[in-house]
Amino acid sequence: MKNSKEDLLHEKIAQKDAKIAVLGLGFVGLPLTLRFAEVGYPVLGLDVDRDKVEGVKRGISHVQGVSFKACYAHPVQASTDFSLLREADAAIICVPTPLSKTRDPDLSLVLEAAQTVGQHLHPGQLVVLESTTYPGTTREVLLPALEATELKVGEDFFLAYSPERIDPGNKSFGLLNTPKVVAGITPGCLRLVHSLYGQIVNQVVPASSTDTAEMVKLLENIFRSVNIGLVNEFAIMCHRLGLDVWEVIEAAATKPFGFLPFYPGPGLGGHCIPVDPHYLSWKLRLQAYKARFIELADEVNREMPRFVVEKIVEALNQSHKSVAGSRILILGVAYKKDTDDIRESPAWDIMELLHDKGADISYQDPYVPQIRFKGQVLQSVPFNASSLSSHDLVVVVTDHSQFNAKEVVEHSRLVIDARNLTHGIDSEKIVRL
Repeated sequence: MKNSKEDLLHEKIAQKDAKIAVLGLGFVGLPLTLRFAEVGYPVLGLDVDRDKVEGVKRGISHVQGVSFKACYAHPVQASTDFSLLREADAAIICVPTPLSKTRDPDLSLVLEAAQTVGQHLHPGQLVVLESTTYPGTTREVLLPALEATELKVGEDFFLAYSPERIDPGNKSFGLLNTPKVVAGITPGCLRLVHSLYGQIVNQVVPASSTDTAEMVKLLENIFRSVNIGLVNEFAIMCHRLGLDVWEVIEAAATKPFGFLPFYPGPGLGGHCIPVDPHYLSWKLRLQAYKARFIELADEVNREMPRFVVEKIVEALNQSHKSVAGSRILILGVAYKKDTDDIRESPAWDIMELLHDKGADISYQDPYVPQIRFKGQVLQSVPFNASSLSSHDLVVVVTDHSQFNAKEVVEHSRLVIDARNLTHGIDSEKIVRL
């Protein structure tokens, strides 16, 4: 027989009377908050960042591609007061899970969120973790923190995991049409989290355990990391052999089966792919197992900014110029095309390496008006003939759609193209990855 608290929460979810609290109003939490509001739930966004909270209160989105609707059934609430969790029927944790300086998992924000939720946990409440982490976190970290309240999971409260699948800048797949993996500590927890997310996405995919769901997210990102590492090393091989890696990939991609094209680049960026595989690698080290593919891919991918800089040095040398004193323009500092996300962008490493060699560095990015670099605030220079021609070399780090490849080649003296922006243009000025 179903637990009465479970039945009551099921009914609240079905009637859209359940109040949803989202902890963390970043790239994951804000879209989730607005999606629940869009379908008619009363929603509360919680964050320690007062600027984010005030922005939400005013209906201003700080996340590119995410906007407030003209009308919601309930006004979207936001606060820095986490005691309001006592009013929530469901608390969804969307806090960052970075790496420490030793590249080990840093779960301090998850643990802090769990303790905060535990302070205000009440019977009949559903708690969901969305943050990417290693297998076992929900069961080993969150569950003990919440059961310390002497409430019992599956009877008094409910605990689940559902990995975020946000892809910034993706115009084809968003929260609604990306299948949502869910798992619960108990069958009742699974039923509730399935019911909740079924209200905001087209397809819910249940997993047998929270450990499995945590592993699913890691596999998704490790798949990309390893394949990008493979194609990045392939680019280095092609360089050594005097071959065009882009032509090789393009030809291989004509095979209608057994091949999935990945493309080389200046390095990995964003919060997920450079970070998440290390969570599994760390977990496996505790089991005396070395995750060889993960670590090798990371090694190759982290060396790509240095490979790009080597290309820059070689190109300048052939033009009888030294890196020291050369004016170098970085095109794109966001880690991904047509976004403003600069987290873990390979542009930082490239700029650091060039700065250490004495280069005079400028950048242009239509989505990032200014950055702080080496203690100074740099402003994005205009994208025009004057800016391009006034530099000794231009490096395409991010292939934003607003960058006109023909203009880049026409007005630049030298171009290092790490993204194949100049595909199809034949010029001695161009050095591709």
